[in-house]
Amino acid sequence: MINQVTLVGRLTKEPELKWTTEDRAVLNLTIALNRFRKNKRVDNDADFIQCVIWGKRAEATAEFCSKGQLVGVIGELQSRQYLNKEEQKVYITEVLVHQIRYLSSRGKGENVVNISHEEDE
Repeated sequence: MINQVTLVGRLTKEPELKWTTEDRAVLNLTIALNRFRKNKRVDNDADFIQCVIWGKRAEATAEFCSKGQLVGVIGELQSRQYLNKEEQKVYITEVLVHQIRYLSSRGKGENVVNISHEEDE
């Protein structure tokens, strides 16, 4: 079976690094992707894809990324479920990020950065 996703889009908000009770870094991001139809960009039409990054890759991404920055991610789709406060089942599908590439800089003179921490796998 193949489960690989490659996306290029812009971050919708500032990354906020969180820590689990086991002291492991986790970062949830939303990437906005413009829609295209018949090789034309559709104005004001975008998809918002949830992504999760773990470990050292999450720490580096929180340090180097900011809202509006263009990023490329490679990962896999995963789905999960939980019960909300009203005891209703909520399903989530997200991209588990294995590699992230920062395609635009945060400021003048900064280069493209590629972060791939295989030891987090």
